[in-house]
This record gives sequence, C-alpha cells and structure tokens, in this order.
Amino acid sequence: MDRPVRVLFVCLGNICRSPTAHGVFLKRVADAGLADQIEVDSCGTGGWHVGERPDRRATAAAASRGYQLDSLRARQLTLEDFGFYDYILPMDRSNMADIHGLASGLSESDIKQDQVVRLFLSFAADEFDEVEVPDPYYGGDQGFEHVLDLIESAATGLLADIQARM
Repeated sequence: MDRPVRVLFVCLGNICRSPTAHGVFLKRVADAGLADQIEVDSCGTGGWHVGERPDRRATAAAASRGYQLDSLRARQLTLEDFGFYDYILPMDRSNMADIHGLASGLSESDIKQDQVVRLFLSFAADEFDEVEVPDPYYGGDQGFEHVLDLIESAATGLLADIQARM
C-alpha cells in the first residue's frame, strides 16, 4: 500500500466518545503492528470544545483499561476531512446527519473515492443491541464503562474490516 488507511471517529464535541474510540483504536492498531499503515484521528461536529482535552471521566475509564487519551485535543470536523479520510465513523445518527449535511455542499471530486461513512457500531459484534454509541457526558461513571465496552467491540470489527481490504 502506498499510503496509510486513514480513520476518523466523529461525535458531537470530541471530548467523550470519539476520543475514546481514537485511543482504543490507536492501541489496537499498534498492538497489531500496523501503526505505519493506519492513521487514526477524531473530531466533533460541534466546535464548543476545540483545543480541550477529553473529559476527565473518559480519560480515567480509558486509562483503567490501558488506553491513553491525554495527548488528544478536540477539533471540529472540516470540509477537508472528506477528501482525506478513508473511514469517517460517527458515533450516532445525529452526527451522521450532520456529516451528510456538511458533505452535501461538496462536489464528488472533494470527497475521497471509496470512502466509508457509517455508524461506528456497525462494526461491533452482535453482543450488543445498540446501533449508536450513547453519549455518556450527562451520566455517571458507568456510562463511560459501557461506552468502552461498545467501542472495544466495534474497534475489533473495524480492524478486521481494514485488514481484509489491505
């Protein structure tokens, strides 16, 4: 492959779900020895938290399972992302709608050919009933643990999907 596969995780503010997915998937990629073949990033559809670190509860939950989020900083989805990433993976239908809304103003030449835009949990095993990663921001610590369970499952499926395409 002449360039890395590029993966972008997307949630609302880029401080809970998408940075958690970013950190989990980054570790999965490194553990698989594919760090030079797969690039990982995350962003939010909203710009409220640009430049901020992930939520402390997300960081703590991730760290308890061996994932590091400390170096991540929130950023907002840009038009340029559509021409750069191979996978754009929103956490829920609302963010999927925001992604499609932003992309609707682009021409086909502005969007990466063969780009995969689908709900991240579509890669998860059938062990969960959810199709969306719930936003844990207004809940308790257990919500962050559940989000990690969902993300770990989907990360395994995503990595298998990417490897099958390589």
